Amino acid sequence: MFKEYAYLKLDQESAERSRHSVVEEVPLSVFVNGKHFITAMISPSMINEFVIGHFLSEGIINNLEDIESMEIQADVARLIIKNPLKIISSRRLIVSGCGGCASYLDESRLPKILSDFRVPKENIFWAINYISSSILHQATGGVHSVGLFDHNGPICIAEDIGRHNALDKVIGFGLIKKISFAETYLASTGRISSEMALKCSMAGIPIIASRGATTSLAIEIAKRTGLTVAGFVRGRQMNIYTERQRIY
Repeated sequence: MFKEYAYLKLDQESAERSRHSVVEEVPLSVFVNGKHFITAMISPSMINEFVIGHFLSEGIINNLEDIESMEIQADVARLIIKNPLKIISSRRLIVSGCGGCASYLDESRLPKILSDFRVPKENIFWAINYISSSILHQATGGVHSVGLFDHNGPICIAEDIGRHNALDKVIGFGLIKKISFAETYLASTGRISSEMALKCSMAGIPIIASRGATTSLAIEIAKRTGLTVAGFVRGRQMNIYTERQRIY
């Protein structure tokens, strides 16, 4: 997940040669039913989980049975899915526009989270601390961590250069392991953007918490889908923006 590189460290009075651990970034080209779908820049771990989670969070598949075959070799993934037309119809729930206004949301296509899952605030604080103690992050300073949790503790922790990629990886893991997402919550080191909120909503994960900020469009999406969003989870404080009853 990282490589050592030589560098020259400069300050006002000296120059020092040393080596530093740098997180890896690699391309992954994904082909669906023989046609190129995306090329994603990711960290080279949990590739299967990333591909499966990405397809679920983008609304292209509903379950593993929608994938007829999947083959991953080096930097190429090839899939055969049952309904390739869904790729055209499910690429984005937000149409082109600027400013992040709620008017850009296609209300008819937003999923609804139907879950009465609740979690103590102490669990949220613990989960954020847990994912923040990453050895890889301490070594490189270049990855985001995302964790999927339930009342028993961590289900899966994923790390990637992109917080969206890390989220797709834990969603893919949960799908493979047949986890009931309605009884889970998510902790992230990165900010909660509209895409993070959409991915959680598509998977049916009822709670997302981050030590970082959230965006206005993420909150608008959360209001419409029933997602609980908690930001700035630091120390013994957090800001709960939506569906506040799920954290007590």
